[in-house]
Order: sequence, then C-alpha cells, then structure tokens
Amino acid sequence: MPVEALIFDLDGTLVDTAPDLINAANYALKQAGRNAISDEQLRSFVGHGALSLIKQGLAATGGVPDETTVLGLRDQFIDYYNDNIAVGSKVFDGLEPVLKAARQRGIKLGVCTNKLEGLSHRLLKDIGLASYFDAVVGGDTLPVMKPDPAPYFEVARLLGVDAKRTIMFGDSETDIRTAQAAGVPVIAVSFGYTPQHVSAFDPDHVIDHYDEAWSLVEAYV
Repeated sequence: MPVEALIFDLDGTLVDTAPDLINAANYALKQAGRNAISDEQLRSFVGHGALSLIKQGLAATGGVPDETTVLGLRDQFIDYYNDNIAVGSKVFDGLEPVLKAARQRGIKLGVCTNKLEGLSHRLLKDIGLASYFDAVVGGDTLPVMKPDPAPYFEVARLLGVDAKRTIMFGDSETDIRTAQAAGVPVIAVSFGYTPQHVSAFDPDHVIDHYDEAWSLVEAYV
C-alpha cells in the first residue's frame, strides 16, 4: 500500500492541549459553582467534543444539570478556550521532523478530530502547525463524529487521496476504532489522553515517541 497521506487526531496526538483544556473546563465549572477537576480526570474526558467534556466534568463534580444550563456552560468553555487556546499547549516532541519528512516525500497531511473545526484551525495556527496540513475535519464538520469513519473519509476526500492509502495517528480508543472502521492502519501514541493503554484496543502499532514513527511510515511507502 503506497501511502498517500497521514491523518492525525489533534488533542493528545499532535498537541498536548491538556493544560489549556483544563483551565477552560475549570473556568466553566466555576461559573456553575463547581469544584475544579484534576489533570488526571480531564485527560480521560478528552476526545469526544466540548459538550461531552463539560458533561463529564459536571458529572464528576456534583451531577449534570438541565440541558439549557449545560449548553450555556459549554459556550462559556468554548469562549474562554478560544481566547486562551495555546497558552500552555505544546507540540509533542519529535512530531515536526515526521511532518517535514512526509512533505519531502510528497505525502499529504490531514487532521481528523472531534474538536470543533474552528477551534482546531485556531489551535493549529496559533501553535505553528497550520502550514503542514491541507485538510482539517472537526467534530462539527459533519453530522457525525469519530468513531464513525465518515469524518476520516472526508479528510481523505479533501486531500484528494484514496482513503485506503492513508495511515491514521491517534491516542485513544476513539481514534483506533475510527481507523478500524475505515479499514486503514493506525499508529497509536502512548502519551495521549486515554484511561486505558492504547495497546488494549489492538492498533497496528504503538509508539512512545515520534522518533519511532517514520520507520513505521516508511514500511508503507
């Protein structure tokens, strides 16, 4: 399978966004009179979109109120996060050489995330990664989110490549299930946000650092 594109999840895969997500989530919870959630708790909540994150934060701090209140807190979270999206977030070590090597080989790059599309573009721009990626599909781009494979197929379509000639990188069960549903290889990173080690979900490969990634990609080139 000559690989034509690498498609990445965002939070916990490309960027360690936990510090800024924690601050934004705790800001929203504070508006509801709730206690702050810990780094460890937050990391297990990431990956299913802003609304899910807020609901899980509320459930962990006293229960989920009515939907109108939840939606209002979700909006406050988004507003705060949009204004503070790249304060403490950092690109994972070793990532950029992989992206540069792909570019040099003519391999296209895309993002498939459950983060809102607008926030995804904003983060990639503010953290200095936007120029690498030719397509970004977020959690609100289509009517469905990962692990439904439709967003993944949409990234491939936007890149102009055959989805079967792509590799996915992700950090969670959601990402691995997406790749499996799409019928594509998945390289799981062990340093992202998941309550259970990614190896439990049977990815094709697991890496502990991006230094290990390119040799795996080359096996498909």
